[in-house]
Amino acid sequence: MPDATLLRTIPNPEPDRDYCVDHVTEEFTFLYPLTDQPCFGRVEISYLPDASCIETMSLKQYLNTYRDESFSLEAVTNRVLDDLQAACLPREARVKIGFNVRGGIETTVTVEVRS
Repeated sequence: MPDATLLRTIPNPEPDRDYCVDHVTEEFTFLYPLTDQPCFGRVEISYLPDASCIETMSLKQYLNTYRDESFSLEAVTNRVLDDLQAACLPREARVKIGFNVRGGIETTVTVEVRS
């Protein structure tokens, strides 16, 4: 299973200010449950930090743990948001994953949470 314990945080240097942190990676891979074939996607994470921020190297390591795991497109997007929220308790967070075309269909899943 994806290892959310890899997500480390750092103190927010401006906890009294609202600002957005964006992380984007083109290197996201997991397995599609019906075929066990790899899926590839572009992950966009945006959040308004509260007391802490996600440390970027730990985010990369965490996302890499999906490589051999099987998820639906919707489930994987929600799981990334849930783990991000649990790790740093942001004021707001949004995860958007644009999946590579499969079967001629382009799919994007977006999920958000507000405190």
